[in-house]
This record gives sequence, C-alpha cells and structure tokens, in this order.
Amino acid sequence: MNFISLLGALAAVLTTAAYVPQAYKTIKTRSTASLSLPTYLMLFAGTITWVVYAIYIDNWPVMIANIVTAALAGIILFLKLTTKPGTGAS
Repeated sequence: MNFISLLGALAAVLTTAAYVPQAYKTIKTRSTASLSLPTYLMLFAGTITWVVYAIYIDNWPVMIANIVTAALAGIILFLKLTTKPGTGAS
C-alpha cells in the first residue's frame, strides 16, 4: 500500500469514527430532538452514493468507511423518524 492509499484509509477511518460518539449517544438516550433531520437525510444519501461510487472504482477503504458511516447515520435517521418528541433521556 502506497502513501496515498494509506492517507485515504486514514481519512476514511477518521471521518467514519467521527460519527460513532453521536450514534452511541443517540442509541443510548433515544433522544433525537436536537438533531437535524435534513442533515441526516443528506448524510445517509451521500454515504450511500459514495458506496456506489467506491464499488465502481473498486476502492475498498472508501467503500467500507462509507458503509459503516451509512449504517451509523441510518440508525440515527431511523431513530429521528421513529422517536416521538419528548421521549428518551436527555
């Protein structure tokens, strides 16, 4: 693996890991009131688009990072759409 591939893999790990604390807190508390629905709709759609792109260019780091990010964003989006306002711990 060359330097550019390692740099891309590091970027993928860092940007994906950035969503873990939000997903953990949202799953734990079930509180989504302060989260923006349009943001998570766009994030989910964008990461799915990146997955499709990565499949076509055969780029595993981009593909895996965006699959994980899409899953985390999808969980948050699901909770945002299904949690009733005022429920969940703050």
